[in-house]
Amino acid sequence: MASKETCRTELRAAVRHLSERGLYSAAKWAAEQLMGIEQDPSKHTPSHTRFQRGSSSIRRRFRTSTPAESSATPSAGVSYVMTPSLVAAEEYDYDLMDSDFYLLAKSYFDCREYRRAAHVLRDQTNKKAMFLRFYALYLAGEKRREEEMIELEGPLGKSDAVNSELLSLERELSTLHKNGTIDAFGLYVYGLVLKEKGSENLARSVFVESVNSYPWNWSAWSELQTLCTTIEALNSLNLNNHWMKDFFLASSYQELRMHNEALAKYEYLQGTFIFSNYIQAQIAKAQYNLREFEQVEVIFEELLRNDPYRIEDMDMYSNVLYAKECFSALSYLAHRVFLTDKYRPESCCIIGNYYSLKGQHEKSVMYFRRALKLNKNYLSAWTLMGHEYVEMKNTSAAVDAYRRAVDINSCDYRAWYGLGQAYEMMGMPYYALHYFKKSVFLQPNDSRLWIAMAQCYETEQLHMLEEAIKCYERAANCNDREAIALHQLAKLHSELGRTEEAAFYYKKDLERMEDEEREGPNMVEALMFLAQHCKTLKKFDEAEVYCTRLLDYTGPEKETAKSLLRGIRYARDVEHFPP
Repeated sequence: MASKETCRTELRAAVRHLSERGLYSAAKWAAEQLMGIEQDPSKHTPSHTRFQRGSSSIRRRFRTSTPAESSATPSAGVSYVMTPSLVAAEEYDYDLMDSDFYLLAKSYFDCREYRRAAHVLRDQTNKKAMFLRFYALYLAGEKRREEEMIELEGPLGKSDAVNSELLSLERELSTLHKNGTIDAFGLYVYGLVLKEKGSENLARSVFVESVNSYPWNWSAWSELQTLCTTIEALNSLNLNNHWMKDFFLASSYQELRMHNEALAKYEYLQGTFIFSNYIQAQIAKAQYNLREFEQVEVIFEELLRNDPYRIEDMDMYSNVLYAKECFSALSYLAHRVFLTDKYRPESCCIIGNYYSLKGQHEKSVMYFRRALKLNKNYLSAWTLMGHEYVEMKNTSAAVDAYRRAVDINSCDYRAWYGLGQAYEMMGMPYYALHYFKKSVFLQPNDSRLWIAMAQCYETEQLHMLEEAIKCYERAANCNDREAIALHQLAKLHSELGRTEEAAFYYKKDLERMEDEEREGPNMVEALMFLAQHCKTLKKFDEAEVYCTRLLDYTGPEKETAKSLLRGIRYARDVEHFPP
C-alpha cells in the first residue's frame, strides 16, 4: 500500500481529471476516499482534522490547508507516479481548459444535451475532447434507447431496443485502439461499447488496459468487475500493482461471495482510509451477507451519524431492520430518506420495506414499482417486489419479478430462492427444487436455503427423506438461527425408525432451547421422545427427569407424562425386584 500522502495527492488530481471529463460517479468516489484518509496531525490542528467520528461538519476538512496550498494542485509528474506515460497526457489538459470549444461542449454535456456536445467537438483532435465526444455520443444513444423502451413497452417492460451509436463508436474507437492513439479514458468508453455489444472477453482486456494506464477511474474498475463472474476470470487479469487494485479485489471478492476474503481486504485498506464511509458500507455489506445483523446495524448507525443525508446502501440497512422487525427504527429511516430525496430508487425500496412490515403489501409493491421506474435495473427492487407478490399469493407476478432479477444478475441467490418458493406454492416441487439448488450453489452457507430445499424433498410428490436429512444436516452446520434443522432431523430419524439418531438430535435441540430460554411445542415433543427412549433403554433415572419436566406443562402432555412416569417407576421396580 502506498503512503497516505501519496494516496491523497493522487486522489486530489483524480477528482479534478474525472470531473473535467464528466465522469461524476468516479469523481465522487475518489473524493470520498480522499476524505477518508486521516490528516497528518503535524500539518493540521486537531480542530481541522475532521472525520474524527461524530464530527458534524464535513466542511472542516476543506479548511485544513491555506488558500495557497489549496490552489497548488499537484502536478501530473507527482500524481502519475505509477503511470509515467500519462505525464504527457496531462500536458494538454491545461491547454484545453482554455479551449472555447471544450468549455461550450462541457456545458452542453452537463445539461445532458449530449448530441450538441458531440457536435461542438466534431473537429477537435486532442484526446480529452475526443473522449468527451465519444462519451457524449454513447450517453445520447443510451438516453434514446431508454426512451424507445418506454415508448414500446412502458417503464418496466422488456424491449429489444439498442444503443444506435454503438456501431459507429466501435468503428472509430477500434481504429484508434489499433493505431495506439487512444488514452485511458477513450479505452473506458471502448470497453463500455464492447460490453454492450456482447464482446465480453475483448471488453475485459480493454478495461484492463484502461485501469493499468489510469488506475483512479473507479467506473472502469466497476465495469471490469461485472465481467469477472468467476474467480478464474478474476485471477486471469494482468493488473498493475497499484493500491486501487486492492479496492477492486475487495469489491470483486464481495460479488463472488468470498465474504471473509472481502472483509480481510477492506480491513487492510482501512489502515490508510480509516475514515472512508465507502469501506464501512462495504464491510457492512459483507457482514450482512454473513447474516451478522447486529454488527451491520451498528455500522449503519455510525454511518448515519457521520453522513446523515446518505442514501446509498441504506436500503440494505432497511433490510436488516425489516428482518429484525424493528418497526420504529425502519419508520424513522423511511421518514428520513423521504425528506432527503424521495425519488431515489433506494428511498423507494426503504419505504416499500416499511409498508411491507406493516402488512400493507399493495402499497409496498407500489413503491417497489416506483423504484424500478427510476432505475429498471435496480436488482433488489425486483427481488423485494417478488417477495411481496408471494405474500399476496400472486405467484405469476412473483415469478415474473424474480425472473427479471435473474436476468439482471444471474448470481442473485435471493431471486433463485424466490422462484423456488413461488413454484412450491404452485405445487410444482420439481421446478422448486431446481431453483432451490441454484440458490444454495450461490449461497452455500445460508441455512434458510438448505431448509427450503429439505422441505421440498419432504413433499408428498417427492418424499425423498434421505435427501431431506442431508439438507437439514447442512443447515444445522450453517448456523441455523431459526432452530428448525435440529428439530426436523430428530423427527425424520424418528419417522425412519432410527431412534438413536433421533435421540441425539432431540438432545441437541433441547440443549439449544434451554440456552436460548425458549419454550413451546418443540420442547414438549423433545422431552416426550427422550423420556420414552430412555425408558426403552432402561435408563430410568434419566427418563424420570424428562417426565418430571413435562409435569410443569398444562394440557394433555401433563397427563401423558404422569402415565409415562408411572410406567417408568413400575418398570424400574420390576427390574430391581423381579417377581
